[in-house]
Amino acid sequence: MIVTTTSTLQDKTITEYKGVVSGEAILGANIFRDFFAGIRDIVGGRSAAYEQSLREAKDIAIKEMVDAAESMGANAVIGVDIDYENITVGNGGSMLMVAASGTAIVVR
Repeated sequence: MIVTTTSTLQDKTITEYKGVVSGEAILGANIFRDFFAGIRDIVGGRSAAYEQSLREAKDIAIKEMVDAAESMGANAVIGVDIDYENITVGNGGSMLMVAASGTAIVVR
């Protein structure tokens, strides 16, 4: 499966547009990771725990998008956009949402 942020594929011909596909991932951030990330924000530096969560969520969202494209008979997804959101929940915690979307196509 070809996945790209561009709207065309070099040396490929788009023979069919299957439609918009998307995938989402929502991951809870635990209280200890939030606490240590807060300390890192104060003293500076990177939060490896959050970076890992972002990578995991992005991979899940892209996989779900690709699975949706495959189920439509597509062999590529173009115009991929990835959005990140931090969602605050009622108990003061937070969740991380990543959404990937694009256009499923058939190329030759």
